[in-house]
Amino acid sequence: MEFKAKDIAALLGGVVDGDPEVIVNNVSKIEEGKPGTLAFLANPKYEHYVYTTQASVVLVNKTFEPAHEYACTLIRVESAYDAIATLLQMYEDMRPKPQGIEQPSYVSESATIGEKPYIGAFAYIGKGAKIGNNVKIYPQTYIGDGVTVGDDTIIYAGVKIYSGCVVGKSCILHAGVVLGADGFGFAPEGDHYKKVPQIGNVVVEDNVEIGANTCIDRATMGSTLIHKGVKLDNLVQIAHNVVVGSNTVIAAQTGIAGTTKVGENCVFGGQVGLVGHLTIGAGTQIAAQSGITSNIPEKSVLRGSPAFDYPKYQKCYVMFRKLPEMYGLLRDLEKEVANLKSK
Repeated sequence: MEFKAKDIAALLGGVVDGDPEVIVNNVSKIEEGKPGTLAFLANPKYEHYVYTTQASVVLVNKTFEPAHEYACTLIRVESAYDAIATLLQMYEDMRPKPQGIEQPSYVSESATIGEKPYIGAFAYIGKGAKIGNNVKIYPQTYIGDGVTVGDDTIIYAGVKIYSGCVVGKSCILHAGVVLGADGFGFAPEGDHYKKVPQIGNVVVEDNVEIGANTCIDRATMGSTLIHKGVKLDNLVQIAHNVVVGSNTVIAAQTGIAGTTKVGENCVFGGQVGLVGHLTIGAGTQIAAQSGITSNIPEKSVLRGSPAFDYPKYQKCYVMFRKLPEMYGLLRDLEKEVANLKSK
């Protein structure tokens, strides 16, 4: 499909700076721009590409002030990042969507399937499962007995949802997600460990997105709870009885141990680790590779392992990098003091 710059600007509420008739039919990264494509500039670090890109149209913030000449047509919008997200969503919505029930697949006679489903080949839907309207279940997915899946949810290939778990409306579960595997519960008994049965479930509320190969364990009792609007990256581990507050964002390879409560609107970088039985206050931000070992008050900003106040960590890190020089200086001073004493 082809669009003129002026049509894109009208759609986004933007202003054209350049040729309004220029046509694009695809998108590209600004550093890899090609003629006939649309790119965007949201991060100032990439500004220099505006002056060299081959992209025909570039979305920029209204506040952008070019420092050099450029050949492309600009479309000025309130937020270039939001604008490209809007365009990409429109493109995604226009793509044809699969429908129907492919064979071979298994749907239990006692399962309830809503309107306009898609169930891919080799999918399994167990006894008493309830699948909402417009749900898309891609091939080789396992939906256990008694599972509930809300309307408009997308479950990609190879997802496994154990019995009794609940997934809300408009969720996205990427390939390899596992919901409801047993929590890591073992009690020492002499020289071995006895398994503690995990009889709870996982509840995922509406508008949650879960990245590929992320695992969320079922509760020992009750529910492991992922509140509405949460976004989990690939390879995240959520242990039994954890609660993740609404609109919290967690990056890849983060692990949260059992029974920890994470507040709403938190942001965790990649490879963050949290021990169990903690309370993390709402609005907390934790930098990548940090380790959390104690309760955290609301709106904290932390880094390090064990983590502490981010600005203080930055100052400490500057000193840490200077430790070899400081050690050499201290050693020289010790020698001088020893020489003075000997005299």
